Amino acid sequence: MRRRRTLPPSPLPQRDGVDPVRVRLPAGEEWSTVREHLVQRLSAGPGTVDAMFAAGLIVGADGRAVPADTPYAPGMFLWFHRELPAEVPVPFPLEVVHRDEHIVVADKPHFLATTPRGSHVTQTALARLRRELGIPELGAAHRLDRLTAGLVLFTVRPGERGAYQTLFRDRLVHKEYEAVAPYDPALELPRTVRSRIVKERGTLTAREVGGEPNAVTRVELAAHRPDGLGRYRLVPGTGQTHQLRVHMNALGVPILGDPLYPAVTGPVPAGDFRRPLQLLARRLEFTDPVTGVEHRFTSGRTLAAWTSYEDWATGQ
Repeated sequence: MRRRRTLPPSPLPQRDGVDPVRVRLPAGEEWSTVREHLVQRLSAGPGTVDAMFAAGLIVGADGRAVPADTPYAPGMFLWFHRELPAEVPVPFPLEVVHRDEHIVVADKPHFLATTPRGSHVTQTALARLRRELGIPELGAAHRLDRLTAGLVLFTVRPGERGAYQTLFRDRLVHKEYEAVAPYDPALELPRTVRSRIVKERGTLTAREVGGEPNAVTRVELAAHRPDGLGRYRLVPGTGQTHQLRVHMNALGVPILGDPLYPAVTGPVPAGDFRRPLQLLARRLEFTDPVTGVEHRFTSGRTLAAWTSYEDWATGQ
């Protein structure tokens, strides 16, 4: 069996709860210098790369600055901090509902990404928790869409992260969501929706196609009101991208505040925190793979459109 290569530790500390970028120089390619490779690999442009070299911001495994004319060596590791994008702070609290020596369970607000990606870096649940809790090695066991609020599981010890991630991969975590959407008295519920969902790289939306189902969702009506709104309990049996949003839209009751389904009206502009998507990861239940403890967590958040539709609709 092929042994997994141990990665060298980073010689650079985190910055604002964000890890430095690690680059491993690949084999099988021809570059004369480290600079030549990075200019081709990074989208920052040669001027930015040269400025980083000049400032000593690109370092090797020993933490020393790497000169731009360093000969290219396949397998060599480099580290540097990316230029952090300007981000509008997400003005909602990130609540911790559980913390022990192995895990942290957070109750994430709408509009806050789970982990750094793209234009969302420091304004992410992971970066904020690392800073606020003082746990630089904190990692995410799974992800929740930026527009979805609710429970997210993080791991404290890197060596245990794989065990918790395996729970999600093997569908050993019971997850329940809550959604607010139009009420259709003709829609027969409860029901289990099964379909095949695909999402292609570079596209904003996922879509249902023919073929063997890869997405399963149990949909139940929890309550409905005279104003035409329904509150739904959603229990996913799988974890396809946008699965709950796609299935609710396919049933003819798209989730309120969705900028993608049934029609693309987004992306939501930075700093626009009005009318959040009315989807909440309400419950998380699993047997702890390290301690054997039976965990049951419940979000303390509410969906604004259900408690006060007028306030939600007007962005109050």
